[in-house]
Amino acid sequence: MKNFVFLFICLLAGLVSAAQEKALYSSEKFEVYGNRVEQPPYKALALSATELHSDYQSPANAAYSPTFHFKFSLNSRDNEMISGTDHFVTVRPVNGEFASGMIKFGRQYVDTIGSVSTLPANTRWHVKLDLRDVMKAFETSGFYVLFNGQRIYKDDFKGVYIAGGAEPLTWDFENLNNNPSYELTDPGHDGIYEVTITLNPFKETAKSASWKLSADISAFASYHSDQMLADALYNLSLEEMLKDMRPDGAFMAGEKWDGVWTRDISYAIHLALAIINPEVAKVSLMRKVKNKRIIQDTGSGGSWPVSTDRTVWALAAWEVYKVTGDKNWLEQCFEIISNTWNDDRLTAFNSTTGLYFGESSFLDWREQTYPKWMEPVDIYGSQNLGTNAVHYEENQILAQMAKILGKPSAPYVSAAIQVKNGLNKLLWLPDKGYYAQYLYGKNYLISSPRSEALGEALCILFDIADKDHRTKVISSTPVTEFGIPCIFPQIPQIQPYHNDAIWPFVEAYWTLAAAKAGNEVAVEQGIAAVYRQSALFLTNKENFVASNGDFKGTAINSNRQIWSVAANLAMVYKLYFGMDFQPDGLYFHPFVPESFGGKKELTGFRYRNGVYQIKIQGSGNAIESFMLDGKKLSTPMLPAGMKGNHIVLIRLQSLLPKEQTLNMQKVDYTLPAPVIELSGDTLKFKEDVKTQKFTVYRNGGKLNETSASRFVLPKDDLYAEYMITTNDQQGYESFSDKPVIRHAAQREIRLEAEAFAAKSALAYKGFSGQGFVDLTKEKNVKFPFSVNIESAGTYVIFFGYSNGSGPVNTDNKCAIRSLLADGNVAGAVVMPQRGKDEWSNWGKSNYLQLKLQPGKHNFSLDLVLPQDQNMSGEVNTAMLDEIILVKAE
Repeated sequence: MKNFVFLFICLLAGLVSAAQEKALYSSEKFEVYGNRVEQPPYKALALSATELHSDYQSPANAAYSPTFHFKFSLNSRDNEMISGTDHFVTVRPVNGEFASGMIKFGRQYVDTIGSVSTLPANTRWHVKLDLRDVMKAFETSGFYVLFNGQRIYKDDFKGVYIAGGAEPLTWDFENLNNNPSYELTDPGHDGIYEVTITLNPFKETAKSASWKLSADISAFASYHSDQMLADALYNLSLEEMLKDMRPDGAFMAGEKWDGVWTRDISYAIHLALAIINPEVAKVSLMRKVKNKRIIQDTGSGGSWPVSTDRTVWALAAWEVYKVTGDKNWLEQCFEIISNTWNDDRLTAFNSTTGLYFGESSFLDWREQTYPKWMEPVDIYGSQNLGTNAVHYEENQILAQMAKILGKPSAPYVSAAIQVKNGLNKLLWLPDKGYYAQYLYGKNYLISSPRSEALGEALCILFDIADKDHRTKVISSTPVTEFGIPCIFPQIPQIQPYHNDAIWPFVEAYWTLAAAKAGNEVAVEQGIAAVYRQSALFLTNKENFVASNGDFKGTAINSNRQIWSVAANLAMVYKLYFGMDFQPDGLYFHPFVPESFGGKKELTGFRYRNGVYQIKIQGSGNAIESFMLDGKKLSTPMLPAGMKGNHIVLIRLQSLLPKEQTLNMQKVDYTLPAPVIELSGDTLKFKEDVKTQKFTVYRNGGKLNETSASRFVLPKDDLYAEYMITTNDQQGYESFSDKPVIRHAAQREIRLEAEAFAAKSALAYKGFSGQGFVDLTKEKNVKFPFSVNIESAGTYVIFFGYSNGSGPVNTDNKCAIRSLLADGNVAGAVVMPQRGKDEWSNWGKSNYLQLKLQPGKHNFSLDLVLPQDQNMSGEVNTAMLDEIILVKAE
C-alpha cells in the first residue's frame, strides 16, 4: 500500500512542479531537480518545504559476493600472516548454514570450490581455528613468535579475533576487540577456537519513508528559494541540529555518538553553527578545554601528540567571535589557543620542514589512510596536509586576535609563514596539480602522492595555495560520480570508512573551495553530492561509500551527524549567500551556479544587534549590485554596529572563466605496498602481476626506478634508509613498505636504561639487557644518562620502551618526555600506547637528530615541562628499556 501512496505522491508532485522539471545537476548516476533527486530506481521527493519522501533501499544485500578473504588476529592486531596473504573462502550455504574446514593459525586457507552468484541474506558461517601451536608456545616458552619475529607473551594475550572484507566483518584490526561478535572462543578448552558469523545481515524495512518537520525552528532564519528540495533540506538540517543538542546545552556528534568531540564540533561550528547558534557553539567548545588548553580527541597511540588537529578548535572559536563580537570570549579563547600553541611548538613542530607532526585531521583511523606497518609513533612523525593547513590558520587567527587585544603578534605571523612555505615546498606536486597527502617514513621522509580532499580544500580556503595553485587543485584533484572521496586513489583491502568513502562535511569544504577558485562545474557537483545523500537517506549521514553512493557498507555510520548537518546548512550561508564574517562586519561573496539560480531569501536572520531580510536574485560569482534598505552600497557588507530591522537585496552576475574542468575518475585503488626483504646487499620486493615499476627511495630522495623485483644496494652505505613503492599501469603509486635501515655496526651505540637508574621490580618480559626502568609521574621524573661520543656528526637518538596504558587506537595516555642534551631541550620523546595492559610489547620511540662533538654528553629525559603533559593528565607512564644512538652523517 505504501508503494502505491508514494507513486501517487510522485505523480501529484509532477503535475504541481512542472516548472521544476529541468535537472539542476545531471550525471550518469543521479540527477537533482528543483523538487527531487532521482537515482534510478530510487527517488526522493520534496512535497513542500517541510516534507520529504524517499523510496531508497540499500542495494548492498542484493549484490553480496559469496567469495571473500579474511584473517585472524591475536590481541586485535594484523599479525597472523604477512601483509597481502589472506585466507579465502567461497561460502556455499545449505539451509542458510555453512561450515569451513579447520583452519590453522598462520597457515593460509583457501576454499573457493564452486560458487553462487550472490550470498543469501543472513547466512550463518561457522569457523573453527586451530590455535594449539600458539597455546603450546605459551606453555613451553612463555611467548609465541609471530611471522615477523615479534613476540606475544602469554601474560599479554587478550584474545583471538576474525577480520575480513565481508559484512559484518571489518579489516579494522585495532577495533576488533570492541565488538564481541568478532571474538573466537574455545568451548572445548582444547585450543580449537570457534565463532559463528551471520553474513549479509539484513532486516526487511518499509519500501518508502518520509520526513515531516516536527520541531519548532522559528527561532532561526527561514530560507525560501525557487528550489523546494533545497528549502526542505535546510529545514531538515535545522531540525537535526536541534535533535543533536544535549541536555547540558552542547552539541553531540550525532545520533550514535552523544559525546562532544573536538574536531567534529569545531568543523561544524566553523562551517555553519556559529552563524545559527553561537551560544550553543560556545558551550560546546568549552566542553573541550582542560587546564586552559584544547583537548585532543582520543585517538591513535593515546591521543596528543600523535594526533595534533585539536587546533581546529581555534577556527571555530574565532568564527564565534566574528559572529558575536564578544570581547570576553575573545580574551578567554586567546589564552586557551596560545597555551595550546606553545605546547604544540615544543612537542609537535619540525623546525627543519616548518611543518607540524601528527595524524591526518579527522582521518584518525590509521589503517584507513596509512600503510599497515606504520605504528602510532610513525604517525606522530608524519607531517600531514590537512593538519598543517589547520595549524597554519590557527597561527593566522592568533595573530589577528593578538592585534585586537594589543598583544605581540610577530611569533604567530612568523610561524604561519613557516607552515605555508613548508606545505608549498614539500607537499605541492606540480606534475599532479594538487598537494600530497603527507610526508612519512622514519628518519628520512617521502611524500604520499595521494590527494587528501579536506587538506586540498583548506589550502585554498586559507590562502595557502596561490591563485594559480587553487585553480589547478580544483581542476586536477580526482573526484568521483558521487562526490570527492577523502583520499584518492584508495587503499586496497580496507573497508570503506575514510578509505573509499565520501563525507558530506568534507564535500562542503571542497565545494566552498571550488567557489573560491571560480569553478562552477565543481560547485554544481558539490551541491548535488550534499543534497543527494540527505534527500535519499532522509538524514545527514556521517559518510557513504564512494564507489556506489550507499550509506551501507562503511565500517561505521550515523544519522544526523553534526558536521554533516552543518555541511547542508553551509550551502545556504557560506555558498549561496557567501557570508564572510570579520571583526568589523559581515561581508558577502555569493556563489550561485546558473543551474541553481533564481530567487533565494533568508528572513529573520540575526547578526549581532540587527535582524535582516536578505534576498539574492540571479546567478553567478560576482555582485552586480548590493542594496541596503533601498540604497546602493559600493562595499557588500553589513557593519558590525548596525541595529534594528533591515532589508538587503543582492543581484548577481557571472565573472567566471569560460574553461572549467573537473577531473572525474572512477573509484580506483593502488597496489598493496610491496613486501621488502633485505638479503645481504640486495633488496628484494614481492611483485604483483599489475606492477609496472618499482621506485627506490634512499634517505628521502628518489634513487632509482626499476621493473626488476630486486635492487642491489651501494656497498659504501654508512647510514641509509630505503623505501620502495610500486606503480601500476595507470601510474598510481602505492605506499612504501616499512623502511629498511642499513648502517655499519660501529656507528651504533646501545645503552641499557637500568645502568642509569634502579631496575623496575615489575615482572614484564621481552626486554633487552638485565631489566628496564619505570618512567611515571612519580618515579624517574628526571632520568639522567650520559654518552661518550668518539666522532663528530649528526646522530639519531631513540628509545626502546613499552606502554600498556591503553589500546593502540583510542584513549589518551601517550607517554611524553622532553630530552635535554647538555642542559638544552633537544625535542620531545614520544612513546605511544602499544596495547591495553600489554607491558611486554616493546617498541621504539620517535627519532630525534642531534649534532654532537666528540666527548662526554649529559642527557636527561624529563617530565617537568608543561609540554610533557598528555591529555590524560593523570597517567603518563612508560617502561624504558634501552637508549640507541646511530651516527647518520
